Amino acid sequence: MEKIAKTLLCLSLILTMGCQQKKAALPNIVWIMLEDWGPQLSCYGEPGIETPHVDKLASEGIQYTHAFTTAPVCSPSRSAMMTGFHQNYINAHQHRTGEKFGIPKKKLPNGIKTLTTHLKEKNYFTVLHRSKKTDLNFTHNDDLFDGRDWKHRNQDQPFFAQITFEGTHRKWQRDVKNPIDTADVRVPPYYPQTGLVKRDWANGLEAMQIVDRQVGSILKRLDDENLTDNTLVFLIGDNGRCMPRGKQFLYDGGIHVPMIVRWPSQLEAGTLNTNLVSTIDITKTIMELIGATSSEPLHGRNLFDEHIKPRSYIYAAREKMDSTHDASRAIRSKKYKLIHNLMPERPYLQLNKYKERSYPTLAEMNVLFLQGKLNKEQEQFMASSKPIYELYDLQKDPHELNNLIDHDHYKEIKESLSIQLKAWREKINDQGVSASFRKGGWPSTFPTKTLEAWQEHLNGFKPWVFRKPSEKIKHPYSKW
Repeated sequence: MEKIAKTLLCLSLILTMGCQQKKAALPNIVWIMLEDWGPQLSCYGEPGIETPHVDKLASEGIQYTHAFTTAPVCSPSRSAMMTGFHQNYINAHQHRTGEKFGIPKKKLPNGIKTLTTHLKEKNYFTVLHRSKKTDLNFTHNDDLFDGRDWKHRNQDQPFFAQITFEGTHRKWQRDVKNPIDTADVRVPPYYPQTGLVKRDWANGLEAMQIVDRQVGSILKRLDDENLTDNTLVFLIGDNGRCMPRGKQFLYDGGIHVPMIVRWPSQLEAGTLNTNLVSTIDITKTIMELIGATSSEPLHGRNLFDEHIKPRSYIYAAREKMDSTHDASRAIRSKKYKLIHNLMPERPYLQLNKYKERSYPTLAEMNVLFLQGKLNKEQEQFMASSKPIYELYDLQKDPHELNNLIDHDHYKEIKESLSIQLKAWREKINDQGVSASFRKGGWPSTFPTKTLEAWQEHLNGFKPWVFRKPSEKIKHPYSKW
């Protein structure tokens, strides 16, 4: 960290004072995004999976154990990361906007620019590599990226590459090279411990193993092109895993992601960082590193500034998902999490067409629920309404199953977290829920299907879930 502090100081002097000595080269920046993926990697202790390339990246840099996104789904989360501001503050908080959804995209307010605009102003060649996905909930007049590959940059021009690997997004492909036995996986207790759920979970891990090799190919290319030493690499998930209680929800399954940072010439290898960090901290770090300034103070923190006191809380917000109308807010410390459900009258599992056609585990849970076969821990997620507040002691209850909101022992904790959450909502200009929004969206009745309909739906998933690694089967409900 001492080396990077000196580098930042030198870069600052160069950029602001125009010093006559030879300029220090700005680093290349590679920002790798894993779609819909939490810390289910072998370097984070996930059993069953093998991710040697990501593990090696972690061993060569900083591995953050408590990294969180600002939203549990891609478009608001990515909108926040592309600007450095919480999505509500920039009117980018609704997942799926545009004419089709009746919520128009707006320009960024208050002169706020995208990260790539700032990078271009500092002579970076900006690249959208592999996937074309940006998924931003705001309009912009200029092209965010200069090209699709950094090989097209000018000689000695620094580059910024955003690389999204789609393999961890549903659908999941089986790993022919390294299939995973369901006996080796660990499924959270809020899922039924059935063969289908374990196979579904293992298939997701296999998909990540395939992506791990793709990450390895990018890192090898940096080596082959002699770029590694002066390339700052970030690896994160854009939101949590695409499973029930994961993506779209403010439990840790939806917002806890891996974050690994490597810069061989500056960062000490093999560092484990346990501070609470947010994915918008990456934006702040890059902005300060290149000497860029924003029209308003960014909401993140510089990951490399040792003079900043570690934060006490991270915050996250959930809004509309496709045409599923719901809203909730969360504040999380190292020990506690408070979730404020702004639409408690709606069930957790109201209709969401994406999830119902994508999640075999969701179909299994609905069938078992309607048959009365879920245990208490699994059944509570199938409730017809939500509590207004949920409070969890994360050290005693890491799976967030025991709501302590009505326990007298936690009254002061609830009040303290509520005050902090309210202050944050005011800071980000959180508009809450309008009357029209509360009434809108897809039907909120639950269950969304009869037992017979869910059984038929589940039977459609089974050949896909249980297919052999080399077996070619069409996904039963795919629209992609």
